[in-house]
Amino acid sequence: MASLAGLTGPEVFPWVALAFGLCIGSFLNVVIHRLPKMMEREWREQCAELEAGEPGGSPAPPPKTVAVAKDRYNLIVPRSGCPHCGHRITALENIPLVSYAFLRGKCSGCGARISPRYPVVELAAGLIAAYSAARFGFTPMAFGAMLFSWALLALAAIDYDTQLLPDDITLPLLWAGLLFNLWGTFVPLGAAVVGAVAGYLSLWSVYWMFKLVTGKEGMGYGDFKLLAAICAWLGWQVLAMVILLSSVVGAAVGISLMVLARHGRDKPIPFGPYLAAAGFIALFWGDVISRKYMPILS
Repeated sequence: MASLAGLTGPEVFPWVALAFGLCIGSFLNVVIHRLPKMMEREWREQCAELEAGEPGGSPAPPPKTVAVAKDRYNLIVPRSGCPHCGHRITALENIPLVSYAFLRGKCSGCGARISPRYPVVELAAGLIAAYSAARFGFTPMAFGAMLFSWALLALAAIDYDTQLLPDDITLPLLWAGLLFNLWGTFVPLGAAVVGAVAGYLSLWSVYWMFKLVTGKEGMGYGDFKLLAAICAWLGWQVLAMVILLSSVVGAAVGISLMVLARHGRDKPIPFGPYLAAAGFIALFWGDVISRKYMPILS
């Protein structure tokens, strides 16, 4: 018991959380890379089944037996490997931050460059955990803040890459927010429920207004669900703040991309990363912003 108390103390707990967060960051890299591919494979299988069921369609392929195990692709199997040469990553090559530095950012098998995003995600997840532990102590709020922020990190990266916000993350995140707030961990349950409904309906309304006026879709349904999840964790009180922050940051980044990177105006810019950033800011500094800045902006 004494050792457990030592690990959960205010001086040690952030360091323990940092180490744990780095490991979670390594897993988040797998989620960011594989989950969109898993979704694509599932869509292809569903399309093949629908095509086979249509009149005149080609018959469905016979069920696989032995080959199924070899073709499994999820967050666990197959083992992570180099996309260039197929070299399977060993345990020593999978130590967060350390392995990347030791390998000098290159595959040990073929020397191909490893994206620097891998250590960036690991470091971000570790710092999130450490800051949550330092801010809230060894409390349910700390663990909730870690879970909430890790999910936002994964969603932001996936949406940036693919313009997708997977239901496999957004919906569990929403329900987790409501469960955490059953005991009022962040906000009373009533505020969380109203927040989830208001968050979804606010962007849903904007979507349909924009579509009726322009005939185009300005955002995806994943954005509605993400905002609903954020407000399920933090309550309806942060709704205006999150929309305002995400819009300002999104506009600034979008204009910068068009000016500096020659990003075409017809090329869509994902809104999920800005919603995630706004949710993260509201979690840790929402009270300060509401108290000092929101009255001025209002």
